[in-house]
Parts: sequence; structure tokens; C-alpha cells
Amino acid sequence: MSPADLDATRDAAASSSPSLRVLLIVNPGARRATKKSDEAKRVLLAEGASVQVVFTQAPGHATEIAREHAAGADMVFTLGGDGTAMEVITALAGHGPPVGVLPGGTGNILARSLGTPLRIANAIRALLHGEEARLDLGRLGDGRHFVIGVGVGLDEAMIAGASPLMKKRVGFWAYVWSATKAGLRLESFAVRLTVDGQVYERRASSVLIANLGSVLGGLIRIGDNILYDDGVLHACVYSPETIWDAVRIFAKMLRGTVQSDRCAFYVSGREFRLETVPQRRAQADGELLEMTPLEITTIPRAGRLLIARRRQR
Repeated sequence: MSPADLDATRDAAASSSPSLRVLLIVNPGARRATKKSDEAKRVLLAEGASVQVVFTQAPGHATEIAREHAAGADMVFTLGGDGTAMEVITALAGHGPPVGVLPGGTGNILARSLGTPLRIANAIRALLHGEEARLDLGRLGDGRHFVIGVGVGLDEAMIAGASPLMKKRVGFWAYVWSATKAGLRLESFAVRLTVDGQVYERRASSVLIANLGSVLGGLIRIGDNILYDDGVLHACVYSPETIWDAVRIFAKMLRGTVQSDRCAFYVSGREFRLETVPQRRAQADGELLEMTPLEITTIPRAGRLLIARRRQR
């Protein structure tokens, strides 16, 4: 949907009802959740929206809230960690109003990757006056969906290695520290990757089934040809043999040239099966998952997400 179409939708909603109707789903366990939810409601009201605030009570509750209340909203905002956003996106995949992901958690990996400002007030204004994007989604075997990607190896170690206490004290930098420690260990494992029926076998330290070509606001670039609306997901397998290989790969991610590295292997498709020996735990959009093997399916353009309006070149 173009910016003009999104503005027209807002105008139509405003003409048929007193204001834009926003459902705000808040995870009370997120950092400073009460303060941030009060600020979010205040900004939304100042922007002329009517706001229904619902707090989650347990893992999985955000999915129930979205399914129960989203039909009466023009937009749904999530305020919590990346897990809260995943639950809501799962509930509304393929139908329902667009979702705006506010930076309410510790890592805010999804918000950062979508280019959303990290201050609540700025984020709300940017999303309200931004664009609606139709994103491909990945669907896991248990029905959950993801936007950024699924990872095993270094990605999972980064998420698992950041303790709740460290995240509370230093926020996003807890992930940077845990990723550094995992990278220095340089653990490797056997990978059997089946993509649309074709089998690939490698030894790797990290595997990512990616939907976005860059993350963390463009800081890390894993592939300029990886697009969120190209109808496929992209398997990225990294196989450094030495610590210097790992350093080189990371440096190329910063420059956006990692696809050309001799220790990188890429393949795209719609249906994936990821097996590892030994079994490894996985992460999706910053949330820890079950152990491998994993079954992953591409759902083209099933996600309606609000993003900040991109600057015209």
C-alpha cells in the first residue's frame, strides 16, 4: 500500500467514526511497561486516535487479544518484546489491520530492523504517518510466524547468552556482549538443509533463514538481494574455520559484501527443513524456540506492518 493509499484509509476511517481506532497490546513484563504505555496512549490521543489498551497476562496471550479485539481496530500497536510482536503478527497473518511494532523490549530487534525510532513518541508518529508494507512471513511448524528470520548457532547463542539481569542493566548491549563471547568460541556443527526438495550439507557455525537483507537499522547487511516481499526466504550458511574467518565475515556484514565470502553459502526457496548434528536450539526474531529439526514455510505478503516512511532518493 502506498503512502497515499494509507492516508486515504486513515481519512476514510476518520469520516466514518470519531477517530482512528487503535488497539494497543502491552506486555507488562517489558522494561518500564507502565510508563511507556501511558506515554503511548497520550501520544496516540494527541494524534487524534481512540485507544483501547489491553495488557497481556501470560505467554501467548497477545495472540488471543489480537484475535478477539483487532476486528474493531484500524491499526494494532504492540508494546513489549519481540515475542509480543511475533504473537500479534501470527494472529493477524493474512488478514486483519496493519501492525505497528513499538520499541518496548530490551533488544527491540524487530523495531530496529524495520527502521522504527527507538523513542516511543517518535515511533508512534513515524508509524502513524508512515507506510504500510506487505511483508513475506516465515511460518514455523507450530504455526508461529516470523518477520526477520530463524537462526541457529551464533544467532541463538547471542539471544540465549544475554541474561535477564544483564539485559535489565545494559539493555541491547547485553546481546552485543553475548554475541562476542559466542563468536570467540567458534562452535561448529553439521547442517543438513533441505530447500524445496534439494538437499545441501555443510559444516557451519551459524545458519540463518532470512527474510530481511539487513537488520538493526541497516548496521548488519547480509544480502542486498534479500527482500521482504520477494516471495521467498533465504538460507544463509556461514562456515568460518578460524577466528580470522569469523572476523572477516563480520566485517563484510558491516560493509554489505558478505555474500561473496568463501565461507558463506546462500540458497533461496519457499519450503525449508533445517537439521543439525548435534541438535541445536533456534531463535526467531529474537525469541528462543525449540530444538532442531525445524520446518519452515514461506507465506508471501501475509504480513501487514506499519513502517516509517522512507526518504525519497
